[in-house]
This record gives sequence, C-alpha cells and structure tokens, in this order.
Amino acid sequence: MNKTIDSTTIASTPTSDRTEVATLGGGCFWCVEAVLQDLTGVLSLESGYSGGHTTNPGYREICTGQTGHAEVVRITFDPAAITYRELLDIFFTTHDPTTLNQQGNDIGTQYRSVIFYHTPEQQEIAEAAKKAAGEIWDHPVVTEISPAPEFYKAETYHQNYYKENPYQPYCSIVIAPKVRKMRELYRDKLKR
Repeated sequence: MNKTIDSTTIASTPTSDRTEVATLGGGCFWCVEAVLQDLTGVLSLESGYSGGHTTNPGYREICTGQTGHAEVVRITFDPAAITYRELLDIFFTTHDPTTLNQQGNDIGTQYRSVIFYHTPEQQEIAEAAKKAAGEIWDHPVVTEISPAPEFYKAETYHQNYYKENPYQPYCSIVIAPKVRKMRELYRDKLKR
C-alpha cells in the first residue's frame, strides 16, 4: 500500500468553537495516539478501552483478550480545522485495516481495527471512508464500524506514551515508522 486517500486541505487555524469526538482503534493505542497527536485540529487524545463486556477494565485484563474491549483512542477535534473524514482517511492509511484482530505482532480482539461512531452522520462517513480504503489496500478492509460504547480511560502511563518514551524499543521499531509515514503523506495537516 503506497497510495493515500484523497482528502481536502484543512485550515491552518481553527475557525470555530465547536468540537467533536471520534473513537478509533487500530491495534495498539500508543500507535494511534502517536500518529494523530500532531495533526492540526486535534485538541486532545485519550487512550482507553471500549467495546467490551466488563466495567472499568484495566490493562492486564484487556491483554488477556477476555474482556472484549479494544484498545482505542478518543480524539477531541475541531471540525473546522480537520474533518472527521480526514481523520478516518489518515487512520486507514497508517494502520493495516485488512488484518482481523491483529496489527503486526499484536494479536487478539483487543487489537482489532474499529471505528466507534458517535452520531448517525459519523456512521455514514465511516462507511464511506472504509469503502474508499478498500481501493488502496490489496486485501478486503475488515474494520469494524459500531456505535460508540462506554469509554474507559487507560492508566496514566499509557497517555502520551510515544512522546514520553521515544527510545523504548516498541516505540522505535513499531510506532516511529507509522509516525514517519503520516508525516510524509499528510505534512500539510501537521500543526505548525
């Protein structure tokens, strides 16, 4: 996969006070957070867990794959600066949405590719973005698209993980290439 999904250029500064929330899972939440945190219009990110059947799960429970939760990132963004569709296009080009319950060596339902939508409009946009992503990948896109369930914020040490641990082996080997790819493909969307 070396193509990008066509997105319109975003404004360089926010033009409204309105914010929206997106919840995305693309394998390890450290990767998704690192890829999205330097984009214009992204106001805040929280790594956490969604989509499972237990209340207040912790990282050790999640890692077993028995809770049903996915590692996700909840993104608060300014839609005047970056649209939901633009976030999804970046999401689809910076992780592998064709592997079921797996990203690289991370295997299990907790690492599934998932979009948890918050409104009917987000659902419609997510379906269109998934269809467009099917044009750039060689295998079928298996990303789950479901209504946003309860979000449980992950432990403090998971927040801003890549920026606080850039030389940790997982960060250097797995996350850094994804961040580089995003910066190359979407440099016009980076915070200045």
